[in-house]
Amino acid sequence: MKLIPSFSVDHNYIIPGIFTSRVDTVGGGTVTTYDIRVTRPNKEPAVDVGAMHSLEHLIATYLRNDPDWKDEIIYWGPMGCLTGFYLILKGDRAPREIFDLILSAFRSVESAQVVPGAEAKNCGHYLMHNLGMAKWYAARFADYLAERRDDPKIYEYPRTERLVTDDGQHFYDS
Repeated sequence: MKLIPSFSVDHNYIIPGIFTSRVDTVGGGTVTTYDIRVTRPNKEPAVDVGAMHSLEHLIATYLRNDPDWKDEIIYWGPMGCLTGFYLILKGDRAPREIFDLILSAFRSVESAQVVPGAEAKNCGHYLMHNLGMAKWYAARFADYLAERRDDPKIYEYPRTERLVTDDGQHFYDS
């Protein structure tokens, strides 16, 4: 079975950042999936599951209420490996074009007093939240981004030599 593109990126070299994962044509329009990588895969611990869940709720709420972006947002959700999030937007923008949106979304977590939708009637696992840790991860990532705004490495998947296995399977860097 052929590997999907996101499993073909060498995760040993990915750093935190904002990357284009894929661009698709859907119903005559373009949608872009972004890899919002919060921690370094295979080098740092995964994000605390309760914090990840809280960040999902907080940032999804922020994005879907942002007056300039709410109509462009299709999806915001965590990666299964708990090292980042996927953001799906209408259109095809370079990662640099969504930098301010991502930075402000993570900065917005700092002022949160509660996690929106963290009640049994709104959430499938409402007890699995950690607002304090969500604030810590959000501040850490926002500071990291702000310090590296002009660093091209936070916008492009790392380039590595392409590996071809004995049976001809290609692993691509993006």
